[in-house]
Amino acid sequence: MHSEAKVEETNTENCQVCGSQLDYFSKGKELACYHCGKKETGNICCSNGHYVCDDCHGKGCFEIVRDYVLKSRTANPLEIAEILMGYKDKVPMLGCENAWVAAGALISAIRNEGSYTVTDDQVVEVLNRTKQQAIGGYCGLTGVCGIAPAIGACFSVVLNAACPKDQETAQTMRVVAKIVSVIASETGPCCCKNFVRQSLQEATYLVKEILNVALENNQQQLSCTDIERHPHGCRKEKCVYFKEK
Repeated sequence: MHSEAKVEETNTENCQVCGSQLDYFSKGKELACYHCGKKETGNICCSNGHYVCDDCHGKGCFEIVRDYVLKSRTANPLEIAEILMGYKDKVPMLGCENAWVAAGALISAIRNEGSYTVTDDQVVEVLNRTKQQAIGGYCGLTGVCGIAPAIGACFSVVLNAACPKDQETAQTMRVVAKIVSVIASETGPCCCKNFVRQSLQEATYLVKEILNVALENNQQQLSCTDIERHPHGCRKEKCVYFKEK
């Protein structure tokens, strides 16, 4: 492990395997997953060399999100997301499991509102697309948080966007660009919980503007309960969801 490759910022996030500090690398290296043995290029491992791939990091979480949103009947995506993020032993504080939460919450709320017919297969399709493009740590590595394509996947499925299409695809891309911009205003450090809430808040406006669908929205009532869990340190007063105890 070469010290010159480490990102300069200090972090206090702990390894899933041994609890030691994680190191972030500016240059990817071949790493083997501690759990499944899969080798791939990665940028994050602990000081003891433990690496956990995305599949193992979120083991079981995808099914929890999928099963819950398929049964949900509320048209309030923030309410759905809060319930899922409340499964603190299943949904990590940080990680692209939170992107699955955002995707499932929004597409389920659109379905439940009723103006558009959204099938169970389409809900699962949104989650599968999100899982394909939401990759842990890439909010910093490429500038694209997995929650952005998560919201985009919802619009793509509803609008039936695809490469040969015109406005359907353009609208989906503009949605993703808007979500990236919203998330960028909330960094320092990154917080997946904040990103989910802010993205879904913005998504409700975009759903009204583009789909003419009014979803329920209760952002003013939200108060974060994950302040002590944040491994990089909570932004506290800089975050709208921070409330003094």
